[in-house]
Amino acid sequence: MNQNELSHSGEQAGAQAQSTGLTMEELLNQSELNLDMPRPGEMRTGIVASTANNEILVSIGAKSEGIISSREVEAMTAEEREQIKVGQEIQVYVVSPESTGGMMQLSYTRSKEDDDWSNAEELMKSKETYTGVVDGFNKGGLIVRVGRLRGFVPASQISQARRLRYKGDTPELRWEEMKGEPLSARVIEVDRERRRLIMSERAANQETREAMKERLLGEIAIGETRKGHVTSLADFGAFVNINGADGLVHLSELSWERVDHPSKLLKVGDEVEVKVISIDQDRKRIGLSMRQLQRDPWEDQITKYHVGQLVEGTVTRLVKFGAFARLDEHVEGLIHISELGEGHVEHPKEAVHEGDKLVVRIIKIEPDKRRIGLSLSKVDSAQFSDLDYAAAMAEMDQGDES
Repeated sequence: MNQNELSHSGEQAGAQAQSTGLTMEELLNQSELNLDMPRPGEMRTGIVASTANNEILVSIGAKSEGIISSREVEAMTAEEREQIKVGQEIQVYVVSPESTGGMMQLSYTRSKEDDDWSNAEELMKSKETYTGVVDGFNKGGLIVRVGRLRGFVPASQISQARRLRYKGDTPELRWEEMKGEPLSARVIEVDRERRRLIMSERAANQETREAMKERLLGEIAIGETRKGHVTSLADFGAFVNINGADGLVHLSELSWERVDHPSKLLKVGDEVEVKVISIDQDRKRIGLSMRQLQRDPWEDQITKYHVGQLVEGTVTRLVKFGAFARLDEHVEGLIHISELGEGHVEHPKEAVHEGDKLVVRIIKIEPDKRRIGLSLSKVDSAQFSDLDYAAAMAEMDQGDES
């Protein structure tokens, strides 16, 4: 305020004093109270007045200058200290409007944090992935710097792949070796007042996997053979990662052999070769098979069987429509309920039981469907008497040769 303005202000105050009945001192005090005084937590723009004694004095237009403490100045980087010069306009954070010495306490670092909070809020809004470095940890998870802020990645939000690599009962054993590692995460919560910044590596990875799956779905084709790694096992099959995207090998496609659970054949981390057997673009699902890359043992075993042949089988299971009997390690046939006896059979359990060893006749072979039809009622059938006689004679001739 220049001299003319001060004179004019004084004249106004004098006139107001006469009209209100207040003394000049009371009016000046009242005017002082009405000044735009800084409040704790405010951001203000000021001019650097001096940088002496490792402290920075800043004028922010109030009745006195504010100070950035020597402790904060010493914590600044050399580049930051070099940039702050007398006469320069800078943004500061009001820590306290007045200290014991009557000077406002200001913070340059806290003002820069305001930019970082704005950046964090923008990251959360845009759902953009932020890549930083693991700066530390506590018992609950990892710390990642976002500018000057400490972003927290709770253990529940750390990727499965990272958790599998580090094991231990204490935070030191679990997280110590992660310090310095790059980590990509999404900002999922920002609370300036509580100084709370929560991040999720899992959310970022999920977005990455979705993008990779989109790319893979665009380039993969049914019938292709790919290599991948087993990422997880479930009762219904195994998930295999191919170039960053997961496909499913259903339980029935793991092997030509009957498998009760994927863990009987695989473990997480195994490298496997798979064939692409289905692609669902709408549901973004990829069906894979390990079985179809293996030679079907049924094809080799079935060559020794023919229609009309008498064979020995073991009943493996009963169903409403018949009983299954295993002929050897790789070949199983069905005895239809109509072939279990001469008379009417209401349920297979009336004629056979699991574990029974029976002589049965092969009455049908369907190679394309991998099916063999068996009969218990036709074992002594006259229909096959000539065939049985020829088989018996061949067996006798073989015995004589030996």
